[in-house]
Amino acid sequence: MEPVTERLRNFLQYVAVQLIDDPAQAQLKVAELAPKKLRFKLVLAQADVAMLIGRNGFTASAIRSVLKAAAEREGVQATLHIHSHEEEADQLARNEGH
Repeated sequence: MEPVTERLRNFLQYVAVQLIDDPAQAQLKVAELAPKKLRFKLVLAQADVAMLIGRNGFTASAIRSVLKAAAEREGVQATLHIHSHEEEADQLARNEGH
């Protein structure tokens, strides 16, 4: 599944870099949840999160739709989560507490 994951990762990186102001702060994490199920997590600067999500979530929805279509074409399920670095740190702290 590595070539499929890499193609989807490259797509998301390309799109994100085009739409945000601070690509140096962007991190793209991939988790394989099951044999044919991927979770992508895009961690960005706070201002870039708002920019990438877009007005009423339309930009993020469009990115997720294209990602889902590309993944399904490869026989894979893929989801995308968009977080700020602060939200990611809070989530990691909560997970360590459990």
